[in-house]
Amino acid sequence: MSNWVKVAPFEDIPKLGARVVRTKDVEIGVFRLEDDRIFAINNACPHKGGPLSEGIVYGDKIACPLHSWKISLVDGKAEEPDEGAAACFNTKVEDGFVYLELKD
Repeated sequence: MSNWVKVAPFEDIPKLGARVVRTKDVEIGVFRLEDDRIFAINNACPHKGGPLSEGIVYGDKIACPLHSWKISLVDGKAEEPDEGAAACFNTKVEDGFVYLELKD
Protein backbone atom coordinates (compact mmCIF):
# COMPACT_ATOMS: atom_id res chain seq x y z
CA MET A 1 0.00 0.00 0.00
CA SER A 2 1.25 3.52 -0.74
CA ASN A 3 0.66 6.88 0.81
CA TRP A 4 1.06 10.23 -0.98
CA VAL A 5 2.51 12.86 1.37
CA LYS A 6 2.32 16.60 0.66
CA VAL A 7 5.90 17.94 0.73
CA ALA A 8 5.71 21.64 -0.10
CA PRO A 9 4.28 24.16 -2.52
CA PHE A 10 5.99 23.63 -5.89
CA GLU A 11 7.27 27.21 -5.95
CA ASP A 12 8.91 26.77 -2.52
CA ILE A 13 11.46 24.37 -4.01
CA PRO A 14 13.92 26.52 -5.97
CA LYS A 15 15.11 25.49 -9.42
CA LEU A 16 18.23 23.35 -8.98
CA GLY A 17 17.39 23.12 -5.28
CA ALA A 18 16.12 20.54 -2.83
CA ARG A 19 14.02 19.95 0.25
CA VAL A 20 14.40 17.13 2.76
CA VAL A 21 11.60 14.87 3.95
CA ARG A 22 12.30 12.80 7.04
CA THR A 23 10.36 9.69 7.92
CA LYS A 24 10.98 7.35 10.84
CA ASP A 25 13.03 5.11 8.51
CA VAL A 26 14.68 7.31 5.89
CA GLU A 27 15.68 10.82 4.88
CA ILE A 28 14.62 11.72 1.32
CA GLY A 29 15.90 14.53 -0.88
CA VAL A 30 13.26 16.10 -3.14
CA PHE A 31 14.88 17.94 -6.06
CA ARG A 32 13.61 20.44 -8.65
CA LEU A 33 15.48 20.54 -11.94
CA GLU A 34 16.00 23.52 -14.23
CA ASP A 35 13.13 22.28 -16.43
CA ASP A 36 10.82 22.02 -13.36
CA ARG A 37 10.81 18.22 -13.16
CA ILE A 38 10.71 16.90 -9.59
CA PHE A 39 12.65 13.84 -8.40
CA ALA A 40 13.14 12.21 -5.02
CA ILE A 41 15.92 9.87 -3.88
CA ASN A 42 17.40 8.67 -0.62
CA ASN A 43 19.31 11.63 0.78
CA ALA A 44 22.39 9.51 1.62
CA CYS A 45 25.03 9.07 -1.07
CA PRO A 46 25.73 5.36 -1.69
CA HIS A 47 29.47 6.05 -1.29
CA LYS A 48 29.89 7.46 2.23
CA GLY A 49 26.39 8.64 3.11
CA GLY A 50 26.91 12.31 2.22
CA PRO A 51 23.76 14.50 2.28
CA LEU A 52 22.79 14.64 -1.40
CA SER A 53 20.33 17.48 -0.77
CA GLU A 54 23.35 19.69 -0.04
CA GLY A 55 25.02 18.85 -3.37
CA ILE A 56 24.93 20.65 -6.69
CA VAL A 57 22.10 19.79 -9.11
CA TYR A 58 23.07 19.84 -12.78
CA GLY A 59 21.07 18.36 -15.62
CA ASP A 60 19.31 15.38 -14.07
CA LYS A 61 22.13 14.54 -11.63
CA ILE A 62 23.28 15.57 -8.18
CA ALA A 63 26.95 15.87 -7.19
CA CYS A 64 27.53 14.64 -3.64
CA PRO A 65 29.02 17.42 -1.48
CA LEU A 66 31.54 15.08 0.18
CA HIS A 67 33.41 13.41 -2.69
CA SER A 68 31.64 14.68 -5.85
CA TRP A 69 30.10 11.35 -6.80
CA LYS A 70 27.51 11.99 -9.53
CA ILE A 71 24.15 10.35 -8.80
CA SER A 72 21.31 10.20 -11.34
CA LEU A 73 18.09 11.69 -10.01
CA VAL A 74 16.20 9.63 -12.61
CA ASP A 75 17.29 6.14 -11.49
CA GLY A 76 19.51 6.76 -8.42
CA LYS A 77 22.58 5.13 -10.00
CA ALA A 78 26.11 6.42 -9.52
CA GLU A 79 27.87 7.61 -12.66
CA GLU A 80 30.67 5.32 -13.85
CA PRO A 81 33.33 4.49 -12.86
CA ASP A 82 31.66 4.72 -9.43
CA GLU A 83 29.19 2.01 -8.43
CA GLY A 84 26.12 1.99 -6.22
CA ALA A 85 22.66 3.50 -6.14
CA ALA A 86 20.32 5.53 -3.98
CA ALA A 87 16.68 4.44 -3.68
CA CYS A 88 14.23 6.47 -5.78
CA PHE A 89 10.73 7.60 -4.79
CA ASN A 90 7.77 8.59 -6.96
CA THR A 91 6.71 12.23 -7.01
CA LYS A 92 3.86 14.22 -8.50
CA VAL A 93 2.75 17.84 -8.66
CA GLU A 94 -0.95 18.52 -8.12
CA ASP A 95 -2.71 21.82 -7.58
CA GLY A 96 0.61 23.59 -7.06
CA PHE A 97 1.93 21.16 -4.42
CA VAL A 98 4.67 18.52 -4.59
CA TYR A 99 3.73 15.06 -3.31
CA LEU A 100 5.97 12.13 -2.44
CA GLU A 101 4.86 8.48 -2.51
CA LEU A 102 5.83 6.52 0.58
CA LYS A 103 5.22 2.78 0.78
CA ASP A 104 3.77 1.30 3.95
